[in-house]
Amino acid sequence: MGWGVVLRGFLPLCLRRLACLTTNNYMGARIRPVRTDLTVTCRYPLWTTHPVRTLHLCPNLCAGHNKWSKVKNIKGPKDAARSRMFMKFGMMIRIAVKEGGSSNPEFNLALANVVEQCRGKNMPKASIEAAIKGAEKSKAGTQHTYEARGPGGCMLLIDMLTDNNTRSHQDLKHLLNKHGAALCDGVRHNFSRKGVVVAQGQGVSSERALELAIEAGAEDVQETEDEDDKSLLQFVCDMTELKKVRTSLEELGVRTVSAGLEFVSHTPTQLPQAQLEAALSLIEALSDCLDVVRVWDNIQAHD
Repeated sequence: MGWGVVLRGFLPLCLRRLACLTTNNYMGARIRPVRTDLTVTCRYPLWTTHPVRTLHLCPNLCAGHNKWSKVKNIKGPKDAARSRMFMKFGMMIRIAVKEGGSSNPEFNLALANVVEQCRGKNMPKASIEAAIKGAEKSKAGTQHTYEARGPGGCMLLIDMLTDNNTRSHQDLKHLLNKHGAALCDGVRHNFSRKGVVVAQGQGVSSERALELAIEAGAEDVQETEDEDDKSLLQFVCDMTELKKVRTSLEELGVRTVSAGLEFVSHTPTQLPQAQLEAALSLIEALSDCLDVVRVWDNIQAHD
C-alpha cells in the first residue's frame, strides 16, 4: 500500500485520538479534524483550525434568559389560563344546550352567543364542536348561582355547574372563608339580568361611546378591558333588545365582539386599595375553581 494506511480496521482507535485532539488548543484556536470518508485510503490527515468560543458550564454564569425560562415563566402560565378559559366555555356550552333545549346554534340563541364568544377568544372549531357533542351525551349536572359578600362589602354572584352539590358547596365555603368572604342571602337583589353587547373600544372616546349607546338604543355603556389589557366597551340593554342593539351598533360601524345575557349591578361600590386587591384575589381564586362558570361583582373601577 505504500505510505497509505487503511483506516477501516483502526476506526475505534482513530476516533478516540480524534476526540482527544479536538480538546487541545493551538495559538488560542481549537483544532478540529476535517472528517472524510474513513473507509478510503489516505496518505495524509487533513486538519483545519476554527476559533471556538469557550463554553462555560458553571451555573453561576448562566444568564437566566434562555428559551426554557421564557416557556416556563411566560408561555406556561398563558397556556394554563387559556386551557381554563376553554374549559369554562365548555361548561357554558353545556348550560346553554340544557337551557335552550337544542344543540343547534341556529335554534338556540343562548348557544349561538356562547359559540360566538368562543370564536372571539380563538377557541379551535374542533374544540367547540366537541364541546357541543359532549353536552348532548354528558350528565346534565346541576347549576347553582350562589350569593356572597366579599372584602369591603362587595357583592358577588357565583355561577356553578357541578355533579356533586355537597362537595361543590363545601369547597366554595372553604374558599370564601380563606379570602375573608362568606355566603350571604339577598345579594341577588343588587343585580339585574341584562343584555350586554361587547365591542372593541380602541380609538373611541367616552363621549362618542355614549352617543353610540343612545343611537343604538342601549341603556348604558361601560368601559372595561380584556385579559390582554385591550380596551372594550360594554353596551347594556334590556334582554329583549339584545339583538336589535347589536345590529344597530354594527350598522353604525362598531365592531362587536360578542353578545349575551349577564348580571349587571345597579348598586356599584368602590373599594380602598387594600380591600380592592383582596377582592380581586378572591375573584381570581373563584375563577380558577373547576366548578365555577362565571363570577359577577359590583366593584366599580376607580376614576
